[in-house]
Amino acid sequence: MSQTPPSTSALRVSGLAQNAPTPFSMQPDSQKMAGLAQELELSGLRKLRFEGQIAAHGATDWLLTGMLGATVTQPCAVTLVPVTTRIDTEVRRLYIRDYEEIDAPEAEMPEDDEVEPLGVWIDPEAVMVEALSLAVPDFPRADGAELGQMVLTEPGVAPLTDEAAKPFAGLSDLKAKLERDEDG
Repeated sequence: MSQTPPSTSALRVSGLAQNAPTPFSMQPDSQKMAGLAQELELSGLRKLRFEGQIAAHGATDWLLTGMLGATVTQPCAVTLVPVTTRIDTEVRRLYIRDYEEIDAPEAEMPEDDEVEPLGVWIDPEAVMVEALSLAVPDFPRADGAELGQMVLTEPGVAPLTDEAAKPFAGLSDLKAKLERDEDG
């Protein structure tokens, strides 16, 4: 069993109070946030804060609950202009002593993705980094940014567009034309 904590914020499970929650509050300095922004491939990271508590959950398990807040800047997935997103999300991790890992190659993922195996340490900083990486938008978009349509074809051939590829796209126009012809 490791005597050295994985980080300065890690708490030894055997040292946690069984009858009262253990609060934690983290607000990394600018140097730590710059390193984290680089690790997560962000253009910028500001106002990162993670507050919560760790409390006993039954006789052998522990529950970490908290609130994560951050402001991230990323390039727009379409235009590459900077996009700023505010993240405010609840975080919950249940550490279970008798956790059983599913080892089958084709096993389904468990529905509860908040459950973790209980080890010697509970590290709120590691939870903060994981929760932030999950909360960051995968494909941020600037206001009004839309993907255009690329149409390629050989010279002299009519391009196949998304609208032309839909076989029933022109039926409403044809129906309207036939109704006008019948009326007129």
